[in-house]
Amino acid sequence: MGKRRRPCGRDIQGILLFDKSAGMSSNAALQEVKRLFFARKAGHTGSLDPLATGLLPICFGHATRISSFLLDADKHYELICQLGMTTTTGDREGDVVTTSDVPELSAAQVGPLLQAHFTGRISQIPPMYSALKHNGQRLYNLARQGIEVKREPREVIIRKLELLDIDNARMKIIIHCSKGTYVRTLVEDIGKALGVGAHVRELRRTAVLPFDKPQMYSLEELEQLKAGDVKELDKLLLPAEAALVNYPDIHLGANSVFYLKRGQAVQVPRAPTSGWVRLYDGDARFIGMGAIQDDGKVVPKRLFS
Repeated sequence: MGKRRRPCGRDIQGILLFDKSAGMSSNAALQEVKRLFFARKAGHTGSLDPLATGLLPICFGHATRISSFLLDADKHYELICQLGMTTTTGDREGDVVTTSDVPELSAAQVGPLLQAHFTGRISQIPPMYSALKHNGQRLYNLARQGIEVKREPREVIIRKLELLDIDNARMKIIIHCSKGTYVRTLVEDIGKALGVGAHVRELRRTAVLPFDKPQMYSLEELEQLKAGDVKELDKLLLPAEAALVNYPDIHLGANSVFYLKRGQAVQVPRAPTSGWVRLYDGDARFIGMGAIQDDGKVVPKRLFS
């Protein structure tokens, strides 16, 4: 039998707050960053459309175990919405479907409409150009074949929707939304409500909570740093627990750590009564995430070695 191939790359740990450029897919961004770091294991935390720019957290090593928490986190976006035109994809990269004249609109007219109809809990029908699957196939692959299938509406939460400017049929908007929100669909629905149609012209993700207005690093900046010494890149990495600061922390004694690392639930005095918790050992070292069971015990869920 042949020898098992060793995984290549450096065994590095942490989270990079990557500033994705327009025209690059999220997977292409991941592969470029992984190559620059010469990392053995890495994953991103939720796709950005190629059109979009901005924050794409990339997890290395054991930090990939907490990527789902960032997938589930609230997101912030800045976008420019083009009125008077709809496209096949809901953004400027699609083919034009309809055009219409746009009347003079003011912030005083549009702002109240946004607040009344597009904030709080709203229902969205996922777009055909999305990564959702139907009978094992990505919707965007079906859409490219001219096939449209029924999609069930989903409820999302728009926590903040603010009109910053409206000029010459373009609106600049900032959004704070829950996971699963389709910004392109939101813009299309706003266009319908205004009676003129709309699509996304520019889109930038500015936050993936708890990373709000963070220091991000572009591909060009990473390449410049690597030109000096690849280990300079490692200084940019945040610890995995930086993504989890909004969860309560529990500090455990040696006995509790012993049993948790063997998959057993433990009783912890004064622990929260429900939800996820950060777990630390007696030396204040982060050891992973746990969850509170119905009986009040802490059960291990995502442990780090």
